[in-house]
Amino acid sequence: MMEGSSSVTPLLFRNLITSLFILAETSISSLTQKHKTLELIRYVFISSFLFFLRLLLSLNPRSTKNNESSLYEADCSRRNHKFMPAANAGGDDSDTAIARALSQLLSIVNDIPVSSRKYEVVRSLAERVIHDNQREGVEALRQVNRTVLSAAFSRTLSQLEAAATLEQQHQGGGGDGDIGGLDTGHHHHHWVARVVRSVADVVWTKRVSSGGSRSSAEKLAAELLWLAETMARCGFSQESVRRWASASILARLSLSAEPRLQASLVKLSALLLKYAKDMGENEGIDDDTESKKEQQKRNEAKMQMQMLMLWIPLLCIASNGTDVPVLSVGERAELERVMEETIETLEEEDQEGVLSLWLHHFTYCSASDWPNLHASYARWCNASRKKFLIHNS
Repeated sequence: MMEGSSSVTPLLFRNLITSLFILAETSISSLTQKHKTLELIRYVFISSFLFFLRLLLSLNPRSTKNNESSLYEADCSRRNHKFMPAANAGGDDSDTAIARALSQLLSIVNDIPVSSRKYEVVRSLAERVIHDNQREGVEALRQVNRTVLSAAFSRTLSQLEAAATLEQQHQGGGGDGDIGGLDTGHHHHHWVARVVRSVADVVWTKRVSSGGSRSSAEKLAAELLWLAETMARCGFSQESVRRWASASILARLSLSAEPRLQASLVKLSALLLKYAKDMGENEGIDDDTESKKEQQKRNEAKMQMQMLMLWIPLLCIASNGTDVPVLSVGERAELERVMEETIETLEEEDQEGVLSLWLHHFTYCSASDWPNLHASYARWCNASRKKFLIHNS
């Protein structure tokens, strides 16, 4: 009991001092703009405060050792059980030997580096298991593929978000890109809060690194592309589309990611935008009632709009690549056609949102003239004009 109270006291003291410091700094921040002497005192004060925080952490070595021990135990537990699929993740079919084998193979593919001579061996084994499950023509085995591959896509997507965040922190970036445009009006007033939070970010970065993360963001993006293509061949591309349409964190991080990672994400987004357009054509619904069909169309339209709103900014910013364009001329033309046809199926209000976002990023990104959605924008303007005239006639 005494050990617990002694370990908590420095943390409480540190939090109290942090709150008082931020309050005091905010009150004098306006004065420093007029008096250079106060500006110098302010920087000395901040440097002393950060040194004081580190000193408080060093006063509690027992807590640090306990944290490292907990991280080690958690990592060992993860390595011992990561081949097991989530309990009851997809019904009884997921808790079978073949499902566990496929889940283990896909998990190993995530973990081992591409440079390892075992990487292609494990990936080939996974592809063979998936192919054999589909070849049998049994619905239960098809559901095994669907459940395990969907879980693998979600797991890889989460790992990619974590890896992208970690790489940006190593580079000194915060991943503060804004899907709807950057707003830096309040950044100056809150920079001290970001400095204080960076102390916690350093601790978090060390914990992630000590957790045994070995996969780069670029590698994970390539594996997501492979999983998406594999899921499409198995007939359930909508599973990958649904998850990509909700990956708002990764979409925000992608705007300030490394060019090579951006290129991989552009390729993946292009592929999944095509799948989103064709969604529902290759897989019907059991109930053919009109209400079910309408509900399915609404769900598909919502997902397609989410895909466009999330990934159009990246397409505008990163399509040129580093040395050569990410997509070929033919691929660009095809994706423009896919995007135009997808936009045409949306409601007029949703079209306005998508095209307004496109226009913002297309005009402010001087390095790229793609995607060119001028025709869609003109059609939407004409339709809006006609609707206005009819309403006022």
